[in-house]
Amino acid sequence: MLTGFLEALFNGISIGAVLLIAALGLAIIFGLMGVINMAHGELMMFGAYATFVVQNGCKQLGGVWFESYIFLALIVAFFFTAVVGLILERGVIRYLYGRPLETLLATWGVSLIFQQFVRSVNWSLVISIVLFSMLFFGGLWILNSRSNFAKVRNWVVAVLLLLSLGITIVTVNLFSNQQAVTLPWFGAQNVDVTAPSWLQEGISLAGVQLPFARLFIIALTIVCLTGIYLFLQRSNWGLRIRAVTQNRSMSACLGVPTQKVDAITFALGSGLAGVAGCAISLLGSVGPNTGQNYIIDTFMVVVVGGVGNLAGTILAALGIGTANFLIGSGTLAFLFSSIQPLADVLNFFATTSMAKVLVFALIIAFLQWKPAGIFPQKGRTVDV
Repeated sequence: MLTGFLEALFNGISIGAVLLIAALGLAIIFGLMGVINMAHGELMMFGAYATFVVQNGCKQLGGVWFESYIFLALIVAFFFTAVVGLILERGVIRYLYGRPLETLLATWGVSLIFQQFVRSVNWSLVISIVLFSMLFFGGLWILNSRSNFAKVRNWVVAVLLLLSLGITIVTVNLFSNQQAVTLPWFGAQNVDVTAPSWLQEGISLAGVQLPFARLFIIALTIVCLTGIYLFLQRSNWGLRIRAVTQNRSMSACLGVPTQKVDAITFALGSGLAGVAGCAISLLGSVGPNTGQNYIIDTFMVVVVGGVGNLAGTILAALGIGTANFLIGSGTLAFLFSSIQPLADVLNFFATTSMAKVLVFALIIAFLQWKPAGIFPQKGRTVDV
């Protein structure tokens, strides 16, 4: 009985560790900019798919490449999702600051686009996106360098847009009969990521089986926590981020480039989502809806822990992840089987989906007591 509980507790902590990595980025973004990014789960999905791609490439090389691909995958997932997040912030979110409802709706739409992109992406789609971007944005860059462009900007942009679309459509149609070009890379089905052989084993400690994959996730979380703490506390950009979080207007008056801080923060948070996606790929299959399984829990971690608070995020992530697993696996129902009314309630919620319902209800009750979370945000902006 004790062994089963300890194993379930360990598994819950490992899931909480994944939530913590994802929530770190979201806590920084939400705490700094007040942006409700509903596409954060899809950034985790991109990180998981990046791991899948790196795994396939290293599998072809074999040997030490495959055995160590997970470290390369972490780097690729971080930088790929950081770039996607930077494009999202520069292209969409920076125009919606101060409008939380519009930001929520826009990022929700982006999340749907990202899901469909993964389902249907192929060489034809990639060629069309790259070609259109080169023609349209390259043309705008050239025209912007001319001083007389402003007078006829709207007309020129409309013509350039139509020309870019026309050339792109014609070019893509030339390859429409090539199966290698139109074949989807991933499709709608889930894909499996095979962990290196050294992560497929485990260790037994006092009768409790500890898989190396979950130990690796916990170690990865500790590394990410340490890195974020040192970045925020010891670097110049970390100081700027904390300053903008405390008081954006005063920071701007003192010369802090708030727009650049926003962009760097969003890229950093997105990169951490990619690292979380890499960790998720070690726990199960990866699909277009992978991010949706974690996004609600991730937001709950940020809210319960206290917006922008690192210690609160840690406690909330481990608590919510562990509670979800202990309730969903039926471990708590078994532990309290002697208390019949409580055992019946826990048995009713002893599924993955129902466990989330119970945990969500407990979070609502907790927020009635402490609406600002475990550690409320401090600073002048709280009093505004």
